[in-house]
Amino acid sequence: METLLLILAAVLVIAGIVSLVRRQFLWGIVLIIIGLLVGPGGVSVFS
Repeated sequence: METLLLILAAVLVIAGIVSLVRRQFLWGIVLIIIGLLVGPGGVSVFS
């Protein structure tokens, strides 16, 4: 389960960075914050 959360968090953060590059700042910041919260190092919503 932890590996799945790590992969999900990485995908969210990468999608957020891509959104920032495309000048969609609000969406990019939201994706990065959600990615950091879901990741095993953050406050996981599943634990």
